[in-house]
Amino acid sequence: MRKIFSLSLMTLASFSMFAGGYRVSVQGQKQLAMGHTGVAVVNSAEVAFFNPAGMSFLDKKFNLSVGGNALFAKSRFQNSQYNWQASTDNLGTPFSLYATYKIADWVSAGLAVYTPYGSSVEWDKNWQGAHLVNNIELQAIFIQPTVSFKIEDKFSIGGGPIFAMGSVNFNRNITPNPLLGNSNVTLDAKGINATGYNVGFMFKPMDEITLGVDYRSEIIMEARGGSAKYERNAIANLNPAFTDGTFDADLPLPAEITAGLSYKPCDKWLFAFDYNYTKWSVYKSLDITIHNDNATPVVSNNLRNYKNSSTYRLGAQYKATEKFTVRAGWYHDQSPVQDGYFAPETPRNDSNGYTGGFTYQVSEKLGIDFSFLYLHFDQTDNSYDYYDDPLTTTGYTSFGGTYKSTVFSPGIGITYGF
Repeated sequence: MRKIFSLSLMTLASFSMFAGGYRVSVQGQKQLAMGHTGVAVVNSAEVAFFNPAGMSFLDKKFNLSVGGNALFAKSRFQNSQYNWQASTDNLGTPFSLYATYKIADWVSAGLAVYTPYGSSVEWDKNWQGAHLVNNIELQAIFIQPTVSFKIEDKFSIGGGPIFAMGSVNFNRNITPNPLLGNSNVTLDAKGINATGYNVGFMFKPMDEITLGVDYRSEIIMEARGGSAKYERNAIANLNPAFTDGTFDADLPLPAEITAGLSYKPCDKWLFAFDYNYTKWSVYKSLDITIHNDNATPVVSNNLRNYKNSSTYRLGAQYKATEKFTVRAGWYHDQSPVQDGYFAPETPRNDSNGYTGGFTYQVSEKLGIDFSFLYLHFDQTDNSYDYYDDPLTTTGYTSFGGTYKSTVFSPGIGITYGF
């Protein structure tokens, strides 16, 4: 019974897996178009997310940036040995809102509201990997009030707390054993809240060069009292372990640090480079506790063994006319998932992102921003080697094949300031 509880709750691992899986960076239209650089760029209120220290260097007293994206994600799975094929085509709609206000020349305040992990994955119903995942839907909103202080005209610091709110819904089959057919479990948790913080600094050694560093703390999303509900056939009904209950779990979002620089050789051109390092090694396993009326609470330990990962970003901006500014960029994102731990909740490998966009300046106060992202994941032949079927005692089994994944995301936003 312990084994059955443990494996049925293993599905919740997808929450953190999603956070490190389809980690598509879309926190701002201008900076997304520049390869999602921004730790040393002062372009708009988007700096409240990328490096709050930069709010003090904004020219206008009030700045507002609002935007949203349509995120089209596709994944294809194939196992040629058994002639298995499956696919998932999903849509996400992340958004962002940033506002800053210059209280005095040396101090500014701001607010950032964004959705870093909101999307969904839905595989073909009852596909060959349904014992690992059928579908997942994740929603998360981060709220980040910030303050920035400028020291003379060369250096600034900034930061503030992060309040995270989220929910997750996940479904998977109980086992691949045909005796239980399509019997499945759905995990649903709402009102998941957590806190963290963000701090950064910005330094301008000369007019043409800006340096920046930003740090985001680890955030632990604590799911408490989520529901676990089973849909089962007659055979599964005979086992009291497959009984509706509640679960608790701690879901880590790791700390990360970003450092970079921007170079503005003239009024028309701006170049930027960012390096991001994420401490995914803290995510070694997911521990889950399930409660129901038929058994004592059971703790499940689910191996993930992520590794720390890096992202390299390049971006450029060119002011073509007084009305049009164009942007382009590229980034390379390393996967934190190690061989043998590749699960289909979010099939992710190393990826390259290609970005572009432009701003049309309607007036001195109002601009319309457009962006796009094409994200190509390296094709990979990999597997998850730590599935433990609750109806056998043969130990771990493996599920794997070839995964191909892409993401395309157009976006639009407005920038307003005075």
